[in-house]
Amino acid sequence: MKVLIIEDERSMALEMEAFLKRSFYICDLAFTARQGLEKMEESQYDFILLDLGLPDIDGLQLLQAARKNCPDASCIILSARGQLEDRIKGLDLGADDYLPKPFSLLELQSRMQAVARRKFGLREDTVPLGDFRVDLHKRLVFFEETEIELSRKEFDLLSYMLLHKNRPLTRMQLGEHIWGNFADDDYDSNYIDVHIKNIRKKLSAFSSVEWLQTLRSIGYKIKL
Repeated sequence: MKVLIIEDERSMALEMEAFLKRSFYICDLAFTARQGLEKMEESQYDFILLDLGLPDIDGLQLLQAARKNCPDASCIILSARGQLEDRIKGLDLGADDYLPKPFSLLELQSRMQAVARRKFGLREDTVPLGDFRVDLHKRLVFFEETEIELSRKEFDLLSYMLLHKNRPLTRMQLGEHIWGNFADDDYDSNYIDVHIKNIRKKLSAFSSVEWLQTLRSIGYKIKL
């Protein structure tokens, strides 16, 4: 998943970035509200982690822009401003959660996972997929009791499509959310197609993967 961290304390922003990258998130950084706005105009995100105490624009104003520019993103406010009024206003403006500073990075990750479960209607981390089971937290795929080995990018691709099941996803959407800024890569590359082919080959050795559909001239979709 792709995350935008908007935080003017550089050391904290870099610490969050390093931690989330170890958990297989793709991260972009913005140290001012204006930088954050530029990032949101250029890309779509799965998560926006937003500090309220930014030097140029109030974080609550930026939250309103985030809800407009990245309507599908989940927003978590990170702030030393612990007043109840700020928390209520942030949630009223569309934030999905509010985490007061200082906070544990493990708690941040846990909050992000909880927000994702609510967003996608998941009661637990293990999700059925045809005759398979996908453990989103442990990053594992099973057929019955057999673990199927996928590469990091294959799992990222499969899990992202599963979370957005029944929704057509273009190759560019998939590339941007799995690799970061897809525009930096070769538009003619067949990275997505190769990974989809590998996923099909590995899973179809155990059971049918008819739910993984190719949409001609568009991209792919998991239909359940």
